[in-house]
Amino acid sequence: MAKVFVVDNESRADLKVFTVNSESRADLLYCETKSESSAKGDAIWCFVNSASRSTLKIYWVTNESRADLKVYKVSSTSSAKWKKSHKFVNRLG
Repeated sequence: MAKVFVVDNESRADLKVFTVNSESRADLLYCETKSESSAKGDAIWCFVNSASRSTLKIYWVTNESRADLKVYKVSSTSSAKWKKSHKFVNRLG
């Protein structure tokens, strides 16, 4: 399950993430769910409000070159998937 907590300091993050503006530029297409029990694998994310409840702490970077991971948000869980081979495959959830 990818239960994601957004930190306010990049030194506390497991991963620095950048949102790209097209699917073709993304490493991962993710879909957001409001239910923690619906969050599955690397691509279905549930944003939680506590670091202790999270499986992943991220920091949103504003510069693409500083990102560990480039993501694009999709509206359908069936579209959520890895687009490219990446060192974090099967390690987010």
